Amino acid sequence: MSDQRPVTAPDFLLSRAHGSVRTQGAKRTFTDGWDAADALRAGEVDMVVGALPFDRSAPAALTVPEHIIREDGPLEPHSYYRYGPGSRLHATIVGFDPDPHEHLRRVEAAIETIRQSKLEKVVLARAVDIAFDPPVDPLLVAARLIDRSYNRDGFIADLSPAGRDSMFVGSSPEVLVKRQGSTVTAYPLAGSAARARDRDEDAVVGHRLRTSAKDLEEHAYVVDHLRDTLGPLCTRLDVPTHPELTRTNEMWHLATPIIGRLADPSTTALELALRVYPTPAVCGTPTDAAEALIQTAESDRGFYAGAVGWCDGDGDGEYMVAIRCAEVSADGARARAWAGGGIVADSDAEDELAETTAKLRTILNSLGL
Repeated sequence: MSDQRPVTAPDFLLSRAHGSVRTQGAKRTFTDGWDAADALRAGEVDMVVGALPFDRSAPAALTVPEHIIREDGPLEPHSYYRYGPGSRLHATIVGFDPDPHEHLRRVEAAIETIRQSKLEKVVLARAVDIAFDPPVDPLLVAARLIDRSYNRDGFIADLSPAGRDSMFVGSSPEVLVKRQGSTVTAYPLAGSAARARDRDEDAVVGHRLRTSAKDLEEHAYVVDHLRDTLGPLCTRLDVPTHPELTRTNEMWHLATPIIGRLADPSTTALELALRVYPTPAVCGTPTDAAEALIQTAESDRGFYAGAVGWCDGDGDGEYMVAIRCAEVSADGARARAWAGGGIVADSDAEDELAETTAKLRTILNSLGL
């Protein structure tokens, strides 16, 4: 077992149960997603990887990689990060933005706004600031997330093309959009509940979520958005009438598997991602009104609630919604992690605070916090 950081350590990775991509180096970078999509269509580049920010007017962090490795299954973290010198990690929580009391106040205000305006749903997030001593390799955080993930999901993206001296890591269970040939799929999540330790109690929690009017309403906004956005691009779009239950180690979610056939097979995965994000699952509805409230109420989200993924020269690719994630400074000394919850007219502020706490466990547990 090597004591040295592996030379294969990637700048970008997306680990999924059905297949993974990891890359190194940068031949070219883009800060505008549509410029990158044009370069793919023109055949100028073989692949574009990276992240799209929550604020669609902010710079993206997209890279044309020098080296690409594609695998059929999920990524196996290198032994250096599991048992070697790279496996050591000591983290401390050093702050909250906002603190729990202020988040409660913001949720209560949002509920009142929804009841008195045309805003139907808004997703409010809060962040936790973390310090590492000694500094951490961001790839270790990704390795721990993959190892702890129920479905072996994980991602890492270099944010330096967007002018941020940091790496973006996470373990998102939510597929924004995937394209394979003329087939397009999405797997939106909205409506969540923290899992219980007791098996019987956990089953009750899942059943309660599946029949919750509030959560079904919250989920329907996301499905409607994807139907409205993808429908005109497809000759056929199959959308189940009722969501299914899916789970991570920490959470139950309502999810809807959407599948369609593209009318124009040259439409790339990156173009699809740019059209559909941010969905009401991480923003709200109507989108512009929800976005305006978020930008007034919250600090800059950066790439949280944006998207992370890849698209190749054939137009195939996969983008995950950037949740269950953290931005780790390039020097490994600090990080910021986020979690959000969808607010509708029937929301309860205390329940919403508890939901963000449960979602933050994905990152915090991986850091031993």
